[in-house]
Amino acid sequence: MCRQPMPEPICLVENINGSLHVNDGAINYLYGIDQPVVVVSVVGLYRTGKSYLMNRLAGKQTGFALGSTIESKTKGIWMWCVPHPTKAEHTLVLLDTEGLGDVDKGDSKNDAWIFCLAVLLSSTLVYNSRGTIDNTALEKLYVTELAEHIKIKSPSPAGDEDEDEQNDSKFVQYFPNFIWTVRDFVLELVIEKKGQITEDEYLDFALKLKKGCSKTINNYNLPRQCIRSYFPTRKCFVFPLPASQDNMARLESLDERHIWPDFLKATQRFCDYVFNESNVKTLKGGHRVTGRMLGHLVKLYVDTICSGKVPCLENAVVTMAQIENQAAVQEGLKVYQSGMEQVKSLFPVSTDKISAEHQRCSNVATTEFMKRSFKDETKEYLKSLSEEVDKYYFELLDQNMTMSEMKCSKLLSDLYKDMSEHLQQGEYAKPGGYELYCIHRDNIITQYHRQPDKGVKAEDVLEMFLSERSVEANCILQADKRLSENEKKIQEEREKAALIEQQKKAAEEKQMEMARLMEVEKKSQQERLLQMERKFEEEKHLQQEELNKAVNSKLAEQKDLLEKGFKEKAEVMDQEIQQLKKEKEENSFFKEVVMPLVDVGKELFSSILQYNLFPFICTELHWFVEHRSQNYMTNGNISHTVPLAQWTGSVFNPLN
Repeated sequence: MCRQPMPEPICLVENINGSLHVNDGAINYLYGIDQPVVVVSVVGLYRTGKSYLMNRLAGKQTGFALGSTIESKTKGIWMWCVPHPTKAEHTLVLLDTEGLGDVDKGDSKNDAWIFCLAVLLSSTLVYNSRGTIDNTALEKLYVTELAEHIKIKSPSPAGDEDEDEQNDSKFVQYFPNFIWTVRDFVLELVIEKKGQITEDEYLDFALKLKKGCSKTINNYNLPRQCIRSYFPTRKCFVFPLPASQDNMARLESLDERHIWPDFLKATQRFCDYVFNESNVKTLKGGHRVTGRMLGHLVKLYVDTICSGKVPCLENAVVTMAQIENQAAVQEGLKVYQSGMEQVKSLFPVSTDKISAEHQRCSNVATTEFMKRSFKDETKEYLKSLSEEVDKYYFELLDQNMTMSEMKCSKLLSDLYKDMSEHLQQGEYAKPGGYELYCIHRDNIITQYHRQPDKGVKAEDVLEMFLSERSVEANCILQADKRLSENEKKIQEEREKAALIEQQKKAAEEKQMEMARLMEVEKKSQQERLLQMERKFEEEKHLQQEELNKAVNSKLAEQKDLLEKGFKEKAEVMDQEIQQLKKEKEENSFFKEVVMPLVDVGKELFSSILQYNLFPFICTELHWFVEHRSQNYMTNGNISHTVPLAQWTGSVFNPLN
């Protein structure tokens, strides 16, 4: 589901007197987006034209406030959600941040948190500066403070120092792609001894490290090293002046005819790159983020910052997994309940019909659950869904039985009315009355069997009906003067034999019914486990891609360091690369060793299915105790009531 596109941006995170607050209206809008989101954030010094680029990405000339004075127009973080122009069923979320270094604020800490949020929320981060890529622009990027403001893992109880040391080395796995846009660029892309260079080469040149260990050199290298190490890809676009000086102040309302062609071409190249190369926002572990999840992330990160704590990617994943998995259980159950409404409207129905529908809807519910769930490594939430679905299924089985019992009881009651009148009028008290009674009773049974769609309690109710009639039948038999004592005894024995035979058939039928239920439940559980296995494979594949991206980025950076003569830095990076490769091997171990254990789990699930059916069996036993507590009396002797008898006129009729 995706809501109607926003007609204009709205404030996502408000910055009120240096304090950050989430705008509930914006969060609720995100909650309504189920599509994956590509999140593009722009940061940079105030009054550098960030908002103009975001408007162009939105396909609009106006939207984000540009302003034409020295006052910064964007406060906090503003959001614009639009359909992605090149990725179907995706939403492009544009985040425009307030200008860094705004003189009205005078609070660098506030700038650092705004920048931190932009990094945490985006899949592509755009840093916009003016003139050239110089040391001032690099120092204002706050990239060197990211290690203090973002944690990968939650601190261990022991407070391991190695965790802090390794924290920023893993940023490349989870950080967004990086684009540096240089506005009002008037220089030539030429380097001495190399000649003409590309925009990307210009960025690499600006990020070139200096050799040495002095404090001055370390301060110079630090922001450059952070950019090179933290972001998986780096891209640069330079923009010439957009228009004449007279028109610069009204760029937002300026007709394209008055904007210089080279600027429009650069803008189009920038937009095309963002549309085609920006990835869907992902969490640690590679799970794709929807608009709904992005809303939760915004609230989680802002609440964490406001509480004085440092946002942690691992904690965010755990929290998001809990939120999404709980919601996935409810969505799966809702889908199941909705799917079962059709068969429910047909009650009473056969066990085969309701079981087949249960299996189909259960599979659909599991599929729906898998779409939203992630990191359910202990199967806690899948088990919860299974239990909720089975609970509802057994409730339906009970309702189906109740409605079948009511329908069959009413049908027999209606059919017995004429026979009851004959009984009251004494027509069976005459000689030969027992034979007439049996004919009428068999006629009821025949008509009863002809009625369709009686449901699962058809034979139970009929047997109970005949058991209730047994006393009157025996009285009529004993009072019939046409029959000799010997003939009466023969009829009694025939009826007892018929009851025993029907009891045997009823037990077999009940056993077959339970076997069908067990088989359907077994198939449902197997389907759940199969989908769980696919989900694990998918999540491990995403993690593998995440690690591959990080390894490739580190290898490229290590190669560049070696070529530039930074052997010691390359060796330090080699340790990071080896650690990432070790994680890849562990991921492969999971696939080769742990996943086969799922097969054992399948067998275990199958062996305990009978416990899932326990509530239904209890319901059956309760019905048995409630309706069969009375014993069946014949010829002054007590014999046990026969459950589930499948009576037929020909078998029961003692005169055949």
